Amino acid sequence: MPPNFPLTLVPKPAFLSPSSLPRQSASEVLKLVGVGVVGLTLGIEWLRWLRRRLKPAARVTEVLFFPCDSSCVERLYASGDASKQPCPCGISHGVKDDSFSRLLTHLLSARVSLDVCVFSFSNMELSRAVLHLHNRGVCVRVIIDRDYMYITGSQIGVLRRAGVCVRHELSRAVHMHHKFAVVDGRLLVCGSLNWTMTAVQSNQENLLVTDDVAVVAPYRAQFQRLWDANDPARHQGVLPTHDSHQKGRARNGGPKMFKPRDWRSEEEEKRKSEELGQEAGEGRL
Repeated sequence: MPPNFPLTLVPKPAFLSPSSLPRQSASEVLKLVGVGVVGLTLGIEWLRWLRRRLKPAARVTEVLFFPCDSSCVERLYASGDASKQPCPCGISHGVKDDSFSRLLTHLLSARVSLDVCVFSFSNMELSRAVLHLHNRGVCVRVIIDRDYMYITGSQIGVLRRAGVCVRHELSRAVHMHHKFAVVDGRLLVCGSLNWTMTAVQSNQENLLVTDDVAVVAPYRAQFQRLWDANDPARHQGVLPTHDSHQKGRARNGGPKMFKPRDWRSEEEEKRKSEELGQEAGEGRL
């Protein structure tokens, strides 16, 4: 015999008539619609941001070879409608992606900082790009070799007069022979190219452009190390030479220490400048 269960009566749901619903004013309805639209917009923007974060960034890897024929680069400095106007100069406009134009494009992409570490710097167009960035508010730092900043046509004086921060190798025992630049701390430009007209238009040279963090990071650290090591304020007394050169100088009876601001006479400076300028003209830079 089935057990007896108590019967429970379920109340019938009441039908809500339109008259029983709370009435809302038109302004309240508009507020609710507005809040919904704002929430939907914010949700879409958040999804887009999340997609950009999760999507792997496009890698930059490019190899540039020189020598490179001269071509007009005015379009790289123009903005807006000015970039579409014909250029009155007499230089070829046929090549838009030549190696030198690509180099300038990468350098001019700097928005925050540009660190340049080169052996020789006499190319006026590259100097123009550096000055353009400096005037645009980009933090520009340049490290140059002690002797080769005196070559004929050197742009170091131009940069310093414009207010660009420039330091040179303080040691006479070694040359600062690097040739690289770091753009915004994320993009590396390095290779055999000196920043001279001879190197760009006459020599067989190469440049590698990459944003690989594993490659860029050591160059950033090396630049900062050289920048700190060649701070004149840190060498008010004497400056030791490189260890390997100290031993050689000691064996030859020379001093192991020297003053960093060991200025030459005007005649020696002129002779040194002429010798280095001749080397640059012969393509040995």
